[in-house]
Amino acid sequence: MADKILVVEDELSLQETLAYNLKKQGYEVETVGDGLAALDKARQAHPDLIVLDLMLPGMDGFEVCRILRQEMTTPVLMLTARDDEIDRVVGLEVGADDYMTKPFSMRELMARVKAMLRR
Repeated sequence: MADKILVVEDELSLQETLAYNLKKQGYEVETVGDGLAALDKARQAHPDLIVLDLMLPGMDGFEVCRILRQEMTTPVLMLTARDDEIDRVVGLEVGADDYMTKPFSMRELMARVKAMLRR
C-alpha cells in the first residue's frame, strides 16, 4: 500500500506541482490550501507524512504543526518561503521534523520525503 502524504499549500500551482511529483513517485496524495482544512484532513485521512507551508489562510503553519503534535506523531516537513533563522528554529521547536525553504529543488524534496518515511 502506498504511503499517504498530505500537502498543505495555499498557492495552487505549487500545490499541483507537489502533488504531481509525489504521485509520480508512487505516493497517495491529498491536498488542502488552508490551515483549518489541514487539521481536518490530517485527522480524517491519517497521512504518513505532512508537507506544510507556513503562510496559510485561516491558521498559520506554526499553529497547525503545534496542534498536530498534540494529537499525532505524523512526520511534518515544513516547506516555506520564510528563511530567517528564527523561523527555522521556531518551526522545529513547534514540532516540525524537517524544514525546507522555497525556492527548493524537487529532487532534494523527494529525497527528504523518502528519508522521513523510512523512519
